[in-house]
Amino acid sequence: METVSTNTKETKEEKWRELTEICSKCEKCGLHKSRNKVVFGKGSQNAKILFVGEAPGEVEDREGLPFVGRAGKLLDKFMETADFSLDNVYITNILKCRPPQNRDPQDNEQDCCIDYLRSQTKLLEPNIIVCLGRIAAMRLIKPDFKITSEHGKWFIKGGINMIAVFHPSALLRDPSKKADTLLDFKAIREKAIEFNLIKLDTFSSPLTTL
Repeated sequence: METVSTNTKETKEEKWRELTEICSKCEKCGLHKSRNKVVFGKGSQNAKILFVGEAPGEVEDREGLPFVGRAGKLLDKFMETADFSLDNVYITNILKCRPPQNRDPQDNEQDCCIDYLRSQTKLLEPNIIVCLGRIAAMRLIKPDFKITSEHGKWFIKGGINMIAVFHPSALLRDPSKKADTLLDFKAIREKAIEFNLIKLDTFSSPLTTL
């Protein structure tokens, strides 16, 4: 399976470029036949906070960037409340290609694509991983993850602090979950402060109902 080179003489920027190029040509699963663009990721390649969703949607497939549709706009608002931006986080999905009709990613598709996420994680070396939604949490935290009861709880895997929140799409369908998500983002912000990833005195956006 082709992955990013581990040549230590390459700069981090070169490794990111190589991985992006490899992913852009990927034909490991059938999703490449229907995609418009590979959706690799966005944000700071030096970030220590990694947000991971499940798969691109229609707008993302068209633009080649994750979380730029309605759900993405809502995610932006939650990130702003916690002083997160593309300057201090990196955002991607487990799948880099859109499943037809935005159906759930199949296990074999996740298996084909997961090495790209592993390589992204290896390059970032994040302190915090935020799983956006049930599917990402089931893949990255534990297979029996229950998003309704376990969102906002911290887990440690491989030395990385991991947490899951409701997917922004779920919040569009059920706005009543927004209050819990605000509290979860507050917890993520507090953990980021512990790691000195954001400054305590930079907080400017009140955690109020969106």
